[in-house]
Amino acid sequence: MTDIRWGILATGGIAHAFAKDLRTSGRTIAAVGSRRPESARQFAQEFGIPHAHGSYDELVTDPDVDVVYVASPHSHHCEHAILALEAGKHVLIEKAVTLDADEAIAIRDIAAGRGLLAMEAMWTRYLPHMVRIREILAQGTLGEVRLVIADHTQRLPSDPAHRLNALELGGGALLDLGIYPVSFTWDVLGPMTGVRALGRLGDTGADTEVAIAATHDSGALSSIAMSSRAAGPNTAHIIGTEARIDIDRVWYTPTSFRVTATDGTVIEEYASRIDGRGMQFQALYAEKLLSEGRADSELLPFEESIAIMAALDDVRTQLGVRYPKVR
Repeated sequence: MTDIRWGILATGGIAHAFAKDLRTSGRTIAAVGSRRPESARQFAQEFGIPHAHGSYDELVTDPDVDVVYVASPHSHHCEHAILALEAGKHVLIEKAVTLDADEAIAIRDIAAGRGLLAMEAMWTRYLPHMVRIREILAQGTLGEVRLVIADHTQRLPSDPAHRLNALELGGGALLDLGIYPVSFTWDVLGPMTGVRALGRLGDTGADTEVAIAATHDSGALSSIAMSSRAAGPNTAHIIGTEARIDIDRVWYTPTSFRVTATDGTVIEEYASRIDGRGMQFQALYAEKLLSEGRADSELLPFEESIAIMAALDDVRTQLGVRYPKVR
């Protein structure tokens, strides 16, 4: 596959951000699909996309599309990813990949049975500063990593009718915000072996604040905070016996970091210099996998996405949050 053609499923804010970064990086967007034909036409006109489809079925059966970016709400990721897979399309699924682990397993099984790529669009993992951080960790610069601390805290709409607060759409801080630091600590420390969660629920029953303390295979600890009602520092820290990494605001976007030894000496300073939000890097990685005939991401294997969803299921159980199935 030398010229991989993207189809974008849904036309919300995250789809706009993704399309903009695809255009910035010169990727090919062949089609867009929406449940509302006018929305698809407007989106196609904005980004110069040749095909605008007034249904998701039309999008996934478009012969000019190789891979579908699923940008619908969490509650519909499973349905729409399977729709595309059954039409023979590879899928890049916006994070969180599904509502729960069972839905992620269903996607995995269908993708594996058809030899297709299913990949979670956790775009932060593919950013250049995260790539460099993994290199520093592999070099042992920090010594034994003992602790990871990260927050994702924003003041988001409190309207009960808003998607972010609607349980039937997977609303709440956990899936919209918490998925970032949970996936980050998993990347740095490996699987969570024990999870303790405390939270605060809003009027709709969706979580508005969550604090997670977790243990990991190495014995290291992670401390995670998220809020959809108050904006915090949005920084992250990896703390080892010999040095630490401090990732600046906003840590999950292209940003800067410092590596500081225990005696206060700055070992390295890094600053991201890229165009756009950085969502193109996950697309470039997906294209690389497809061009090499591979069907899973080494940076975020789909089995890891499933395991992360299982950890989030555990957190929701501890909080007493339950998503009603809308299908």
